[in-house]
This record gives sequence, C-alpha cells and structure tokens, in this order.
Amino acid sequence: MRILIIRLSSIGDVILTTPILKKIKEKDKNIKIDFIVLDKFKDAIDGNPNIDNLIIFKKDTNDGINNIRQFSKMLKNNNYDYVFDLHSKIRSRLITFFLKEKTFRYIKRSLYKTILVKLGLIKYRADNTIVKNYFDAFQILGIKYQGENLEFNFSKKDRNKIENYENYVVFAPGASKNTKKWTIEGFGKLAKLINKKYKIKIILIGSLKENEECEKINKISGNICINLAGKLSLKESGALLSKANFLITNDSGPFHIGRGVKTKSYVIFGPTDPNMFEYNKLGILIYGNESCSPCSLHGDKKCPKNHFNCMKNINAEYIMRQIEKNEK
Repeated sequence: MRILIIRLSSIGDVILTTPILKKIKEKDKNIKIDFIVLDKFKDAIDGNPNIDNLIIFKKDTNDGINNIRQFSKMLKNNNYDYVFDLHSKIRSRLITFFLKEKTFRYIKRSLYKTILVKLGLIKYRADNTIVKNYFDAFQILGIKYQGENLEFNFSKKDRNKIENYENYVVFAPGASKNTKKWTIEGFGKLAKLINKKYKIKIILIGSLKENEECEKINKISGNICINLAGKLSLKESGALLSKANFLITNDSGPFHIGRGVKTKSYVIFGPTDPNMFEYNKLGILIYGNESCSPCSLHGDKKCPKNHFNCMKNINAEYIMRQIEKNEK
C-alpha cells in the first residue's frame, strides 16, 4: 500500500503529524508514506524515519492553478491507495482535486464558529486537540490515538554546531502574531530569576527578525543571556533544545520542537486556546485564564480590548514558581 499525506505548513502543525506517521508504520511497516510539505517548512519534517518519500512543494514553481495541476499530474504516477489532506485549505484541496484519488481530510473548526470568533461575538474553544483531529482522518487504516508523542529529527552535523553549549535553559520569545508573545519585560526578569536560582546560562533563540527583541530581553536581564536569534537553522535549534535543561516558549513552533526532542517545555498561552494540545511532563502549560481569553484563533497584531491582560498579568514570579514545582 502507498499513501500520500499533505501538510504544507507551518512548523508546529507539520511536527504534529509525526505521531500519525509512527502509528502507521507500527500498524504495517510495508505501507509506503509520501509526505508533501512547503519548501519553507521542510526542515520541520525532513529526516523523519517513517517517511519514505518527502515531496517538496515549491511556491515559486508549483503554485498557481496550472502549476498545481502539473504537480498533481506528476503525483498521479505514484498510484496512491489513499490520500490524506491534513492541511485542508485551497492549495491542498486543489492538489487533491486534480489528483482525483480517494481522499480523507482533517476536519477543521466550523466556518460559522470562525466567523463568530473573528467578529468578537464568541470566545474560541477548540472542539478537540489538533492531533486527535488528525487521527480522525485515518480511521480507514485502523490506527488509534495514543498521545502526542512528537518527533523532531536533526543530524550529527546539527549537533556539532551547538556542542560547545552546556548546562543551559532556552527561551524562545517569538511567535507568529504579536498577541501570542509574552512580554519582553517578563522574559528579561525571568532570565534573572532562573540564573539566580539555578546558576545556569539562558540562551535566546528565534529568527533574525526577532534578534532585536532578544537583545532587549538580554539588556533587561543584565546581559546574562546568550542571543542566538538568527544564528541557528531550525535543525540546529532542535539540536540545541535536545540538550537544554528546559525550554520557556510562547504558543509557537519551538514548543513542538522541544517536545519532539524530549525536552521539558513550558508554554505560555494568552489569546489562543490551550486546549488545542495535550500536556504532560514534557509539555507544561502556563495560562492566566483571563475572562476574555481565548479570544483568537491564531493570535492578532494587537489585543482587541487594548489591555493585553492575558499576557501582562502573567508575571515572571508566577512562572518561576511553576518551574520550581517541576524542577525539583
């Protein structure tokens, strides 16, 4: 049997497919798995041992209706028994439309709920976790959900890049939307508290565009942090996280990378619904549970109520107490 799985983006959502891949191979190691991902996000899944053929969708050459038609024509030669669309947006739906193979889709939230949330008429509540919803699409294969056992793979070369760093904690203060970011002041104060308590280094990671924010955090901390924002690839960041004592992160890709390399990860939620994921000893939730939260599907540029209490009311001392309870 040969199957195709489509999850084009983004980092976290791609990593959240890895429990599916593992369960399929446990069910039948002879099932061949092809996986389509956008070129921008290939490092989130590249190297996963359960994928037989990683197919890269290149936006500059494969995008657009005619190009997608040609892309799907190429895929049709693979004679898939089943196709699983875990992206379920226009681009992936066009791929499956032209492919014309039996397709099972990830069921997203109801459209009416999306509209009501965006209009500010209701709070957003996830119907189920993302991974459980993924599994629902695979009922025909007889695999069952057994937890968010994520995987993130990197090479020896990636590990060599960070081999000189020892005994440290990682902060990932970035996020795709502004309201998903805990405060710069909070991260800076927390760095001081952790350093004082545990006598340990604080390493800041993120993209190049987040370097300035990380510099501000370092300044608030009293320049005790090592700022690696923009200096590591995604794979190298995963290697760094694999050796970390623990991770402090927002609701963003590093949370899933951290869990994928089996590092304890404290995740800070504000405007988005933490019920999209499950939590255990590797994933520890920090959530203020403000009366107006969760107010957003994916975060926004600014707080719709202009107070940002869901993040501002979470202070460094509170997070430090959660760390002390779990780092005994």
